[in-house]
Amino acid sequence: MKFARDKQLLRVSFSAELRTITFVFYFIEHYKHHWFPEKPCKGSGYRCIRINHKMDPLIGQAAQRIGLSSQELFQLLPSELTLWVDPYEVSYRIGEDGSICVLYEAAPAGGSQSNTNMQMVDSRISCKEELLLGRTSPSKSYNMMTVSG
Repeated sequence: MKFARDKQLLRVSFSAELRTITFVFYFIEHYKHHWFPEKPCKGSGYRCIRINHKMDPLIGQAAQRIGLSSQELFQLLPSELTLWVDPYEVSYRIGEDGSICVLYEAAPAGGSQSNTNMQMVDSRISCKEELLLGRTSPSKSYNMMTVSG
């Protein structure tokens, strides 16, 4: 009995991993001509994913490839979400006036570490400052729950 249960858990785990890999590879393929690690802000508009009570087509297509329906997707994600997928950083904002939070961050490989990091930080700040220039109201705090399958 224990062997059957372990086999089922392994099958579920493998299925979730396969869906995650398929989802990620869909984005890699979509962004391949708009990815510039030496200039992280270049192409950032193309890589911005928006959900504003209407599903971003890229998220919808990727979810469809892994077997998620539109209804399931709307249940999993906030109704207002902005996601920036940039080299070395993935950031998000929930709501129009929410704070920008970093979901993933990495240092570039090779080169002068301190100089490269300083340039990267400066370019990320300027990308986000461009977005915030038109904001008239202060940021609101939102809680986000992450779910892994």
